[in-house]
Amino acid sequence: QVQLVESGGGLVQAGGSLTLSCTTSTFFYANDAIGWFRQAPAKEREFVAAIRWRLGDKIYADSVKGRFTVSRDAAKETVALQMNSLKPEDTAVYYCAVDRTPTPATMKISSNYDYWGQGTQVTISS
Repeated sequence: QVQLVESGGGLVQAGGSLTLSCTTSTFFYANDAIGWFRQAPAKEREFVAAIRWRLGDKIYADSVKGRFTVSRDAAKETVALQMNSLKPEDTAVYYCAVDRTPTPATMKISSNYDYWGQGTQVTISS
């Protein structure tokens, strides 16, 4: 059973930065896509960013383009989400997830992901 653990959440002021990390209890497969999603109170879970482990290609939600960067560290089996210029509307629980059979067309779709972490809270104060 694959376990994913997110870390790095916290409380920061608007305009600040945070870096989230996602680690796995096993390892990421070459074809995996590792995605970041978020869910704010009373809202549906939404896609944030994703990266394919071997290819390294990345996609972002329009709302975070230019502010967030997803990256991978093969030596540490970790995927990071660097978040800059944070806004109060970025407040949410952030989840990482793994899609074992990703395509560019499906990487933004949460139902395609096979494994999920427990989430980490990110709160941005105005």
